[in-house]
Parts: sequence; structure tokens; C-alpha cells
Amino acid sequence: MSYPSGAARVTVLEGVDCAVPAGASLSIRGESGCGKTTLLNLLACLERAEKGEITWAGETVTALPAGEVARRRASFLGMVFQSFYLIPELDAAGNVLMAARMLGRIGAAERQRAKDLLARVGLVERAHHLPSQLSGGERQRVAVARALMNRPRVVLADEPTGNLDEATAEGVISLLLEVSAEQNASLVLVTHNAAFAARTTAQAFLSRHHLKVGEVRP
Repeated sequence: MSYPSGAARVTVLEGVDCAVPAGASLSIRGESGCGKTTLLNLLACLERAEKGEITWAGETVTALPAGEVARRRASFLGMVFQSFYLIPELDAAGNVLMAARMLGRIGAAERQRAKDLLARVGLVERAHHLPSQLSGGERQRVAVARALMNRPRVVLADEPTGNLDEATAEGVISLLLEVSAEQNASLVLVTHNAAFAARTTAQAFLSRHHLKVGEVRP
């Protein structure tokens, strides 16, 4: 993968190869600018790789039409971003339900699941508050609930604690690890925090041209 930089192009993620088994968790660390966010975007097919393949549950999705990839992404992946990306006009419950709405599924079962997830993240009493009425930690927990709404097989989390205080960050990481394990969902966590990285079943360090993955723990 390469990007223009003035008159030249900067290459990142050349020859990167990784696989995350079902139910496993992988943390990725690396210096700023080495391509961690780009890697997650490629895994989610939000960006197109110049070469190579992206495989979801054994199926190559790299060459599929964008509309088909988007449809499959909505059910296969859950994503948590550092900047939350909540819809400001929707309350907490509405933001969680947006994941189900993308699949055209808004019924009693989905509304109950959204309520259950908000309870799990400790926000059931804040379900009808807008993002502007929530703290940073509360907004991130809404984002986690949204990511889990469709029972994804993979959760991608890009620096989900970067804007949070230490105690709140610890709670968010614990929640991601616990719920992903309960649902047997794979978790890919980009983080600068060595202590958080050590809690995943495998740890990797990314440079511009290499992803070094340590031994996977059971």
C-alpha cells in the first residue's frame, strides 16, 4: 500500500501477512505513521489494497463489488474508533440500533438487544441521551455496544482508549475482551498501551514493511 507524499510515494504495509482465529484477540502496536489504521481499514475493506488478498472466514472478499462488501461487512465486522463516530442527532439507543438498521433489521428483538447491550456497558439509564449529553467514556461505551449489535465474528478497535482517562480506558478494554470472548468473536486491537496489548492472546508490532506476531496463547 502506498500514498503520495509530495513528488514521491510512501510505501506502507508491504508484505504484511496475518490471520486471527475465531475467538482470539490480537493487539497491534507500532510507531505513529507505520500504517496501523491503514491495516484495519484494509481488513475491513474500507480501503482497497493495491495487491494481496483480504479473507473473511475463509472467503476472499478483495475483488467483490463495493456494495456486496458493505453488505457483508455490516454483519461480519464490528468497528470501534478512537473518535467514536456517533450520530449526534440520535440518542444512545438509536446509535446502537444503527448497526441493525444497516441490515434492515429493526424490530422488537433488535430493540431488546440494544437495551441489553447498553445495560452491559452500564448505560441503560442513559439510553435516551444524545452524544453531546454523554462523557467521552460513555460515548465510547455506546460505540462498543454498537460494534457488538449484530453479533459480529470480528471486532476491529482502532485506539479505542486514546481519548479516555486511565480508569475509563481500563473498563473499555476489559469490556471488549470479555464480550468478544463470550461471543467467540475475534478482536483486533490497535493500541499504544503495552499493558493493554499484553492482555490479548497474541501481540504484534508493526513497522512500515513488517508485522511481527508473537506466539498465540490458548
